[in-house]
Amino acid sequence: MAASSNPRGNYHVFLSFRGTDVRNSFLGHLHTALDRRGIYAYVDSEELRKGEQISPALTKAIEDSRIAIVVFSKDYASSPWCLEEVAKIMECKERRDLVVFPVFYKVESREVRTPRQSYREAMVKHESKLGKDSEKVKRWKKALFDAGSLSGWELKDKDEAKLIKKIVKEISMQLGRTPLHVAKHPVAIYPRVVELESMLNLESEDDVLMIGLWGPGGIGKTTLAKALYNDIFRGFEATCFLANVRETSKDSKDLVPLQERLLSEILLGKGLTVFSVDGGINLMQDRLCRKKVLLVLDDVDDVKQLSALAGEPEWFGKGSRIIITTRDNHLLTLHGIDKDHIYEVKTLEYDKALDLFKKHAFLRNNEIVIRRDLVYSALRYANGLPLALEVLGSFLRGRREREWESAMNKLAKSPDKTINDVLKLSYDGLEDYAKEIFLDIACFFKGRSTEYIMKVLNSCSFDAMIGVQVLVEKSLITVKKPSTHRETHRETETLQMHDLIQLMGTDIVKQECSDDPGRRSRLWLCEDVHDVLSGDMGTNAIKAIVLDLPQTEAIYIGPNAFRNMRRLRLLIMINVHNAFQGPICLPNELRWFEWPECPPWVPEFSSGPKKLVGLDLRNSNVQVAREQFKDFKNLKFLNFSECPSVVCMPDLNLTPNLVELDLHGCKNLERAHESVAYHAKLQMLNLKGCSNLHHLSDVLRSKNLQLLNLTGCSKLGRFPDIPDKMEGLQELYLKGTSIEELPASIENLISLENMSLVNCKKLAVLPSSIYRLPSLESLRLDGCSKLIKFPKEEEDSSDLHSKTGFPKLLILSLDGCNLLEVEFLENHSCFPYLRHLTLSGNNFTHLPTFGRLHNLSLLDVSECRQLQEILQIPGQLVDLYAESCESLIKVPSDICEVENIHLTSCHELARNGLTMNDLFKPEVNPEKLRSTFWSDFSLPGGEMPRWLLPDKEGYISFVASKDLYKKFLGLACGVVFRAEQGQGSVKLRLIPYVNGKFKNTIAVTTTVSPLHSDHVWLDFFDAEEIWEKIDFGPNDSSSFQFGVRASGGVIVKKCGFRLICKPLEDDLEVLLQDDHLLDPTLLYEIWHEDSETSKEEESSSETENLLDSKTSTGANSSRNFIYKESDIASLSLERWLNHEDNNETSTEGDS
Repeated sequence: MAASSNPRGNYHVFLSFRGTDVRNSFLGHLHTALDRRGIYAYVDSEELRKGEQISPALTKAIEDSRIAIVVFSKDYASSPWCLEEVAKIMECKERRDLVVFPVFYKVESREVRTPRQSYREAMVKHESKLGKDSEKVKRWKKALFDAGSLSGWELKDKDEAKLIKKIVKEISMQLGRTPLHVAKHPVAIYPRVVELESMLNLESEDDVLMIGLWGPGGIGKTTLAKALYNDIFRGFEATCFLANVRETSKDSKDLVPLQERLLSEILLGKGLTVFSVDGGINLMQDRLCRKKVLLVLDDVDDVKQLSALAGEPEWFGKGSRIIITTRDNHLLTLHGIDKDHIYEVKTLEYDKALDLFKKHAFLRNNEIVIRRDLVYSALRYANGLPLALEVLGSFLRGRREREWESAMNKLAKSPDKTINDVLKLSYDGLEDYAKEIFLDIACFFKGRSTEYIMKVLNSCSFDAMIGVQVLVEKSLITVKKPSTHRETHRETETLQMHDLIQLMGTDIVKQECSDDPGRRSRLWLCEDVHDVLSGDMGTNAIKAIVLDLPQTEAIYIGPNAFRNMRRLRLLIMINVHNAFQGPICLPNELRWFEWPECPPWVPEFSSGPKKLVGLDLRNSNVQVAREQFKDFKNLKFLNFSECPSVVCMPDLNLTPNLVELDLHGCKNLERAHESVAYHAKLQMLNLKGCSNLHHLSDVLRSKNLQLLNLTGCSKLGRFPDIPDKMEGLQELYLKGTSIEELPASIENLISLENMSLVNCKKLAVLPSSIYRLPSLESLRLDGCSKLIKFPKEEEDSSDLHSKTGFPKLLILSLDGCNLLEVEFLENHSCFPYLRHLTLSGNNFTHLPTFGRLHNLSLLDVSECRQLQEILQIPGQLVDLYAESCESLIKVPSDICEVENIHLTSCHELARNGLTMNDLFKPEVNPEKLRSTFWSDFSLPGGEMPRWLLPDKEGYISFVASKDLYKKFLGLACGVVFRAEQGQGSVKLRLIPYVNGKFKNTIAVTTTVSPLHSDHVWLDFFDAEEIWEKIDFGPNDSSSFQFGVRASGGVIVKKCGFRLICKPLEDDLEVLLQDDHLLDPTLLYEIWHEDSETSKEEESSSETENLLDSKTSTGANSSRNFIYKESDIASLSLERWLNHEDNNETSTEGDS
């Protein structure tokens, strides 16, 4: 074989030809010309062409080439070998993006396509030999048609040398579209490329799509864009990767050079001159509108760049894709890219970060041993940022432990310059106000709640809302939203920042004056604050001081410590004890002052108007005078909570702009100032825990009040009248007060959404006007033991079209109210949207039919010991709690339609014959199992559901292939248990393992009374929730274990299990493979609703026979299939549970 070898092991060009026609003429000259230009071309030798099938070596050469040139000559089609070659070439064009150019050597393209003349004669001969309908001949014809239709070159009477020169030039330009160097060590790139290709929707040829890669500097946006470009560029007619647009555009007066470069790369070297940006835009629209283009604009920081280089999708041909990398999310939004096409590039997870760091930090034959804690310290410093991992790893490469220690100590004090310079580009592009906000967050507030930060920053006259949003868009901060708490439904949103970005921010402040902290704008380090305040070294440069110590520390702060800080706007001192006990004078420019547990004095200010907006002296012994704040017209936030010396409320007329007043925990406060009832701007009044407060006001007219918290004001016996409609108040908390009744005027709280009267032990009467609260969503009256009757809505005979009562109420909780009847629920015009109804611990005997409560999803009547029957179940009910209903003897027949049923200690029901098989009937409606994962049932009795597979030992173990696991929907688990005397509750712990590795424990708690009776518990769990992510490994199978363990004092008498799965149908034998994987009787298939009745009957029949198969393979074989490599395999249940204890120390305490 005569071929020019590529050092990388593949070829630039594959030459397909008929040797007798062109080998010693045109082909030889073309090969020589390519070789002179350094283009590696594959040319096979004639002796290799034996038989009709091309050799594996030739096939590999085609696959490994980037371009194929097919020289169609007169006798080309007469060779089956050549036809196989062109067929393989066209296949690689479709599947591997091989670039193909035809050369029509003394033939016309239509001769090849149709075929005609010599090509027709050749194909006729092949058909006569192989048959007219031969699939091989059809494949050859299609290949000839497709290749003959491509754009290429014709040589008839033309100058052969000129044509070869033209071909070589074109090939050279095509090869100029080479893959880009991605990274020395590409780690965790490919999975992200796959995600981006899905976002690009490359299959669609009908549109032009723009996407953005967004993230902070050093996160790997450019690296990812290069990898994506390499993976897809061959599928486009023309490509261009414009790197470093930010830097390149800075080096020129305008964007003309970038436009010229873009046009040159896409149009393959055509030298177009651009005279202006507007002229370049028109030129790009004209020349690119019919080309399928891949364009990457890397590191864009100005919308003008996008307008000049990729202004509109219409500039490009159909199927084009434009990829933009940027640090500025808003820039992408401004350019019309929606959030579904913006990909946020995130930091590397720990294992990937470790992998990348090790590749840069350690030599292959590394003889230097580095302690694990030093490696961890470096990883913690980089915090998943690829740039930092690469720079730091390379810097530490080949160094010894002492040098590592010294380097990490140095980095803790000042950032690495290479990393810092990259990150600081984002800061440099901010406006001045945004820089101030960024530095405040970096120095003081990282990790604090967004609400608090906004409050403080706005107090300092910053437009914090837009400022924080800009910082988020610039990838300098992130907003972290934790998952909502399932009970309170509240979440605390915080502002976060990468450690290295924070370090960059604090370094900016330190560099303001490296050797004198008193001349810096911000102080936050204890040593700096101590030196400046104790030595009166403060200057006019200081704008903010925030000292947040982990534990109380004494610092001497003299009366004149702040005298020279005329620009000080923010002062926060946490856990700081001042050794000086006299008053301190603060500058009038101060906007926010926060000092919990401060000395027992209110700070003094200079004469004149004060700019203070926020004052927080919680947990202090300060005394408050009514006239104290007459010069504080700007005060909006006042917090004297947990201050025992506060005995009176300040006159709020002196603070007309006050928004929040927090006096919670002021136990010696007796009366509220009358001004609280009329304040025009007050939004939040928190008097929670003011246990001596006995008088609020006679009326309430604070029109903007949104939250009023009187929880724990145990001496407060009267709630004020509401003479006028109040549109502001949304939350009212009266828990634990001594209020005996609510005024009828409560209906004027027209915006009230949540009202709590929990444990108001003296509350005996509710006005019927409560029904006319139009916005109320939650009403809680738990523990109001004197409330023996809930009011009915009074019908207004004068209003024939009376409005609905409680039109928006979602939650009504009346636990422990001693209600004798619940007739109020029978009013068909009330509670149209009620979802949760709690009636537990009351004394009624019957429930209404709930016919109109169409949205009710939860009903709790637990411990209603007089309740005798439940007549009807609302159609949408999901949860029914009727535990310890001692007199309950009857439930409706359709109760099995409810997903979660808790009838613990309802012994009369069990005596009347109700069993778990009545509560849940999978054979009647197996499709219902699809919606019951994480559903559970409990009932007195000792009978295990018949359709479960009995198991004496309390755990199952099996091996499943990857394909079989995909069929799993979940696991059904049943337990018969008894609590010993003295046990008030039962906790069952479900313990999953995969391949011997412990997963998270699932805990289920239920209350049982009487304590000594048998109960049945049935639960369903989603497969992925139990076993989480599965690594099936090289054998494409995994071992699964699942066990039940009860808390102390609980006896587990029986267990049963069943794997719920999708229909296996004819795949069962294939999926199970052989009886060493899984006992088929453990599987319970869910058929679709339209399945044949015979399948349901077969399934039902199968469940009935389970109890008779305890000694057959159905009952015992699952334990024979335990994962052989696991230590658990040979353990008894007791030893297995002990093994579980050793692996689960972290969860034991939680249980």
